[in-house]
Amino acid sequence: MATPPFGIAEFQLVLLRRMADHHPDLVDDALRALSASHADLREAHRKWQARVHSRTFPAGERRYRTALGPPEAEEERRIGDLRCRALRWPVPLWPDLRFEVLCAPGGGAVWNEWLVRAPGAPAPALRTPADLTPWSCTVDDVARAFPPATPLTADAPTRSRLAVTAPGTGERLVAHFTWGLLQYVEPEPG
Repeated sequence: MATPPFGIAEFQLVLLRRMADHHPDLVDDALRALSASHADLREAHRKWQARVHSRTFPAGERRYRTALGPPEAEEERRIGDLRCRALRWPVPLWPDLRFEVLCAPGGGAVWNEWLVRAPGAPAPALRTPADLTPWSCTVDDVARAFPPATPLTADAPTRSRLAVTAPGTGERLVAHFTWGLLQYVEPEPG
């Protein structure tokens, strides 16, 4: 049986599905902007999960190429001693962001997948913790604005956390992200 079409419109709903855990109001606004329903969101998530867990659907970067088409940009990247490939796709819901997949050379395993700032798109002005509002910035935006930043163990798939220091006060905070997009900030547990 042929696999039903799945593209960026459905993939945006997959991203939103995980963000609904934290900000259902923002997800509702996004669904209206996409002319989609909660039923559409659940169905897109179901289809994506079926693909991810299928033995016959391509793995690695091919999974994303099959679902999203050719990337807007691809480049070789070095992170420490590791070489990887970075693939980026535009995400119409967030025009200043791109969905980035980092994978092993040669189309191998996916190492990371998240939203990043689009090349040339200005990062938001992040000066105080009050500027860290939901969906306003990415992991890299926060890490650059609030050093020193320390990655923390993820608390669930598609989520990441970053410990940062508030300027002026020195207060340690933990920024929580889903698919690389800020969801909320809380004081670092003591």
